[in-house]
Amino acid sequence: MISTLLIANRGEIACRIAASARKLGIRTIAVYSQADRDAAHVAACDVAVPIGGPAPADSYLRGDAIIAAALDQGADAIHPGYGFLSENPDFVEAVEAAGLTFVGPSAKAIRAMGLKDAAKALMEKAGVPVVPGYHGADQDPAVLAKAAEDIGYPVLIKAVAGGGGKGMRQVDAPGDFASALASAMAEARNAFGNDAVLIEKFVTRPRHIELQVFGDGARAVHLFERDCSLQRRHQKVIEEAPAPGMTQEMRTAMGDAAVRAAEAIGYSGAGTVEFIVDASEGLQPDRFWFMEMNTRLQVEHPVTEMVTGVDLVEWQLRVAGGEPLPPEASNLTLQGHAFEARLYAEDVPAGFLPATGKLALLEFSADARIDSGVRTGDTISPWYDPMIAKVTVHGPTREAALRKLGRALEQTKVAGTVTNLSFLRALTRHGDFMAGDVDTGLIGRDLAALAAEPVACTRTRALAALGVAGLDGDMQPSGFTLWEPLRQSFAMHYRGEDLAAHVTTLGSGHYKVEVDGAEHQLHRRAGGWTIDGENVTASLHRSGGRVTVFFGNAYEFTAIDPLDRQSSLAGSGAVLSPMPGLVREVLVSAGQQVAAGDKLAILEAMKMEHALKADRDGRIDQVLAKAGDQVEAGAVLITFEDPPE
Repeated sequence: MISTLLIANRGEIACRIAASARKLGIRTIAVYSQADRDAAHVAACDVAVPIGGPAPADSYLRGDAIIAAALDQGADAIHPGYGFLSENPDFVEAVEAAGLTFVGPSAKAIRAMGLKDAAKALMEKAGVPVVPGYHGADQDPAVLAKAAEDIGYPVLIKAVAGGGGKGMRQVDAPGDFASALASAMAEARNAFGNDAVLIEKFVTRPRHIELQVFGDGARAVHLFERDCSLQRRHQKVIEEAPAPGMTQEMRTAMGDAAVRAAEAIGYSGAGTVEFIVDASEGLQPDRFWFMEMNTRLQVEHPVTEMVTGVDLVEWQLRVAGGEPLPPEASNLTLQGHAFEARLYAEDVPAGFLPATGKLALLEFSADARIDSGVRTGDTISPWYDPMIAKVTVHGPTREAALRKLGRALEQTKVAGTVTNLSFLRALTRHGDFMAGDVDTGLIGRDLAALAAEPVACTRTRALAALGVAGLDGDMQPSGFTLWEPLRQSFAMHYRGEDLAAHVTTLGSGHYKVEVDGAEHQLHRRAGGWTIDGENVTASLHRSGGRVTVFFGNAYEFTAIDPLDRQSSLAGSGAVLSPMPGLVREVLVSAGQQVAAGDKLAILEAMKMEHALKADRDGRIDQVLAKAGDQVEAGAVLITFEDPPE
């Protein structure tokens, strides 16, 4: 059995692994970068060891430093979590060469599934259905274009190495193939160091259904399916188990295929076999095809744990410690329904750009399982994935579990950064999703409505005015002058406009607020507020000059100092970096004439490429950034000449 475990990861998954290890009495060792010195996962472990700078290449991808830390601290095993080195076979071999146990599959199994083209050939040989496509070694663009034409559009270009939606492009017409191929290859090269791709037929009404498998090297079992069809740009947003509409015949067929896949490579530990399913005529047992196998613990594993009662990390540690599959693996049953929603720091209206910021407040529902690696006061760093938490719920039926998810998201409070919380809430109320009529295109079809930023109503603005005035606390003065109620004026900023508000204190905790031409009576009561005689579930949080109102969604206002009413807004004459990132490529030069929509530069952030485009016709004045520059959010990259009068 493992006695001391080094966790070669950070964030929520490191905290999650530490919890199961602690339950088994295993001593834990954290590793951390300079940016994570005070992180939650450091506090969650018994010992913490620094391993380098904030960039992953200088810390969490340094296998040699991680192994040295494990040996120095007396560890006998290393758990990689997910991402970083979790699917690096060279790291597995180095761990084992150092006399340590790797908590996961063998290097041979990881290599077998690491390249999608080779994996598909192996799966076909094992009797697992695969999607029609080109998996050849010849990467000449002309060969790939011809393969796409033979397969028939639409097609999907996919990096043979890696995953997570990186290096993946959907192409609907031949004329778009060359540019999509170049972009996919560049993204794959940057993310994985390998720009090889494969071409597959794109299923027009696809569902993404994956099977959780677990093996001990000799045999494998499956722990039922998860439906991960709710995606945006191939990134999972909300996952659930079991899959809506799943029949026993379909589950048996998919489960048997997943077990064959795992046993074909002598799989040990937790893994996931992902399938693409043609849902155009419902779920049919002959309409699913192998996509890839993730040879690690999945981000969404809590969904499976909720419907099976299994602690997958505990199983990982026990099997890695030399035990066979637990006896209960042969008698698993589905229990109810579960959902997981991924809460991110990202600017949804701005195109889901990753966001940073210090979490002035972070609170969750007591009725949900929360997997998080950050706390109130922590900072969302530009160096890593901007996930704040995974919010997971369980109920006896799908309908009950979805209601529970909606309530849990409504009760989640985040201040200090923008998030995708309102987007997640909108998804839980989407008619097709509520009905279980899901496919991977659902979000894309209704993106404008789902991503629309909620606008604060006048009642919300009235609450914000009290926050700006500092009148939201428990201890309030009487609010009366000698002759009449006290009326005060305040200014605040919201969504690009300055608002004037007038607050009249009528009594202790009683106010009249005039804002945006509306007038509301507000009364602070125990546990909430009454607005115009109606009890509402709302709260406020103040941090510095920011006031966040939690009223269904989160709305952020900024107090305006009456001595400084000037605001600085970026004009249309400059192209600003929308987020911290690396300038991958600059596509224009000074004096060049461009048209609205032309690509000006490519910015890489969170291992994804983002094209910066001209918002108007004009001539480039200055190019202030070059390829390779690391820039902060708001940095001026390119300026335009002033338009002629």
